[in-house]
Amino acid sequence: MTLAEILRVKGTAVHTIGPEATLEDVVQSLVRHNCGSLVVCRSSGAEMGPMLGIVTERDILKACATRKAPLHQLRVADAMSVKVVTGSPQDSVEDTMGLMTDHRIRHLPIVEDERLVGLISIGDVVKAHHDHLSLENHFLKSYISG
Repeated sequence: MTLAEILRVKGTAVHTIGPEATLEDVVQSLVRHNCGSLVVCRSSGAEMGPMLGIVTERDILKACATRKAPLHQLRVADAMSVKVVTGSPQDSVEDTMGLMTDHRIRHLPIVEDERLVGLISIGDVVKAHHDHLSLENHFLKSYISG
């Protein structure tokens, strides 16, 4: 099973935010979309430009812990993660589980030809793996029982 298959089921919508937005804007967007991360992109008119980074719940907590300023005074560009680990639609679920575990990340932007094509969470990966194993288990039991 590949990440492309997960995206076919889940969809390719990605919630984004610009680097000049405030961390308060991030919190409001995370709550509104019921998600744990936003991809940071430079706005280029009506379309979002290339991916600059990612801002997650963990980044917000780090900003709160440093107590530099209130969230409405801190910019996304100052808190976002810029060394973003990405995946490819052709990557396997098994390899992706290892990648996300090794890097201790819960959100993985999916990039193809330098273009953002989706975002998956560790929950999406675990669900896909579980569904695959359940189906395989069902077929094996059917085969054994005749």
